[in-house]
Amino acid sequence: MSDISRRPVTAHDVARLAGVSQSAVSRTFTPGASVSAKTREKVETAAASLGYRPNLVARSLITRRSNLVAVVLPSMVNPFYAVLLEHLATGFELLGMRVLLFSTAGNEDSDPILDEVMRYRVDAIVLVSTSLSSRFAEECRQTGLAVVQVNRRSDSNVVSSITSDNNNGGRQIAEFMLDAGLTHLAFIAGRDSSSTSRDREQGFNTAVAKRGLNAPSRACGCYDFAMAQEAARELLAGNPRPEGIFCANDLMAIAALEVAVKEFELHPGRDISIIGYDDIPQANWPLIGLTTWSQPLFDMARHAVELIRLQLQDAASESVQLVLRGRLIVRGTSMTPGGK
Repeated sequence: MSDISRRPVTAHDVARLAGVSQSAVSRTFTPGASVSAKTREKVETAAASLGYRPNLVARSLITRRSNLVAVVLPSMVNPFYAVLLEHLATGFELLGMRVLLFSTAGNEDSDPILDEVMRYRVDAIVLVSTSLSSRFAEECRQTGLAVVQVNRRSDSNVVSSITSDNNNGGRQIAEFMLDAGLTHLAFIAGRDSSSTSRDREQGFNTAVAKRGLNAPSRACGCYDFAMAQEAARELLAGNPRPEGIFCANDLMAIAALEVAVKEFELHPGRDISIIGYDDIPQANWPLIGLTTWSQPLFDMARHAVELIRLQLQDAASESVQLVLRGRLIVRGTSMTPGGK
């Protein structure tokens, strides 16, 4: 046993101690493989005594599958991504797969991080709120690498995508504000490169234009808390001051709330309406009570896992662009129709 203590324990060591073949050890630790109860007990007892764990890297060389999925996120600052990541990890775990996390750390150009991802032996990539260049889209298509975009879409239909109905969400938020009697509206945008922010703003502006009102004021918060605070200051210092502000996500809406209350002494829900998008857990905290548009995160993650599964089964499967419905969640930061 002294030689084993100085090196990693192998399946050969377990087989020798258990008195079985090495293939029996392999079958014991392969889900669904056929092995007798007696053999399984002998192998598991020997493995436990030696502290053996199957070498998944070595197995991947044989199966040509790592069972790893690269999930690329902008950051973990926004709680939206933490919730979505948890749903994705749970879904892939049911497929016997594990998540390998990468962050673009606010870099709008995803190519550098994708260059790094491609160096790993991953079976698939899930891009969350991250753009995909045509170069990488084509490379993934040629190599048969499974790819899905979540909460973002590309102009090309080469890669599957899953988003909520952002245009409809923006439109319904505008109609809710307008039906409450508000006429001077404003929008705090995310990044201009973000399809989600563009679609939400387009729906918002279209609904306002249909009522014959002036276009909403606009400032860019770039999905950043401090920048959203500055955007809110700029809008609230304007003349006329907006009666309602729609923010492209909840994080920026919470930043706008802080500025409105602490710096302008406004009472949300009475003096001004502030509405976000995503319905992160913090939006429902009693001290915040943010009116927001709820994205179906569980369903978005579920569809992403299923699309990856289908692509792994058939690399030639057709790409799809799924658009899921969300809903308005009314809390205390907005005036309501008939309640102004």
